Amino acid sequence: MALFDENVTITPAPRRRMGRSTVAGVWALAVALVVLLVITFLPTAYVIQQPGPVYNTLGTVQSTDGSEVPLISISGAETYPTAGALDLLTVQVVGNRERTPSWFELASAWFDPSRAVLPIDSIFPIGQSTDQRNQESAAMMVDSQKEATAAALTELGYTITADLTVHSIVDGSAAAGVLEEGDVILSANGQKVTDAMTLRQIVNAGDGAPVSLDIERNGVAQTVSVTPKQADSNGEQVWLIGVTLVNDYVFPIDVTIQLNNVGGPSAGMMFALGIIDTLTPGELNGGQNVAGTGTITADGTVGPIGGIQQKLWGAKGAGAQWFLAPASNCDEVVGHVPPGLRVFSVATLSDSMKVLQTISSGGDLDALPTCTATSTTS
Repeated sequence: MALFDENVTITPAPRRRMGRSTVAGVWALAVALVVLLVITFLPTAYVIQQPGPVYNTLGTVQSTDGSEVPLISISGAETYPTAGALDLLTVQVVGNRERTPSWFELASAWFDPSRAVLPIDSIFPIGQSTDQRNQESAAMMVDSQKEATAAALTELGYTITADLTVHSIVDGSAAAGVLEEGDVILSANGQKVTDAMTLRQIVNAGDGAPVSLDIERNGVAQTVSVTPKQADSNGEQVWLIGVTLVNDYVFPIDVTIQLNNVGGPSAGMMFALGIIDTLTPGELNGGQNVAGTGTITADGTVGPIGGIQQKLWGAKGAGAQWFLAPASNCDEVVGHVPPGLRVFSVATLSDSMKVLQTISSGGDLDALPTCTATSTTS
């Protein structure tokens, strides 16, 4: 039996030709894959803002040597046990001018309610390097700790004195060559200033006009003039003189706040509440898990912050039931509160304490201000 026959020719079946629509589909898919591959490596003009670490101001943190230390420690006054949490929230920025997120990362963040896609210029101003931004952010954190301490001790009846001092000057800014590090700002356009917020308000009220500053330099009083420059800050056009200011306070007791690798001023209110809870008997929060955010000045005014929607989700992830939000951020809160989190609107340190005391005593929470669609901002 022959397994094959050399005289037999086997003709293969003719190959079926692809239709035009199939060919077009294959080419479209190939082009799409090439485009996706290309845009993966193309630079973008955006960064991603997302929830960052959460810190309990009543708890401990890791120091630079790796040991656990109290986030807030106080000497020179009697302190009391605390319980529960007074959490401060942070946000993380994914990307910078050296390395922006890919289009795939941006697309993923776009559909995530806990993250936000922002223009890179709103986070990293043109002309400001990442190192400069980090230095400015660190200086604001130091200033917020001082303001928080001043606000807390003032609330408790202590007497506080302060000087508003130039901490650093941005290269090429309006203040460069006019002001110097260490200058003490006494007044602006004849109005006494004791905090950075007041000075910013005076500068912006002038709408670009020169600002007359009375200062003290090396113990000698003098007057200088600075012409502000307009810049973008979180999507808003503002007038800046280009300095970082800190309040040098004289405190009657020693308050140390230990928090590494976190910058910005938005933890001020929670620092102040943590200090007050540590210096007063009982549990200010009733032992509950309360989170919050907001800048603060020595007179107890709570100011707006950035990234509040991401901080709401950070609080939710940390297990908080209650959230203290600056009244001036209410328009960003409405419609973005994660389920299971209850938000209260606060404009002052006293407002925040009232909320905590109501939570602690089991009082009428419905009587407290909250963020609604008709909330006003300042």
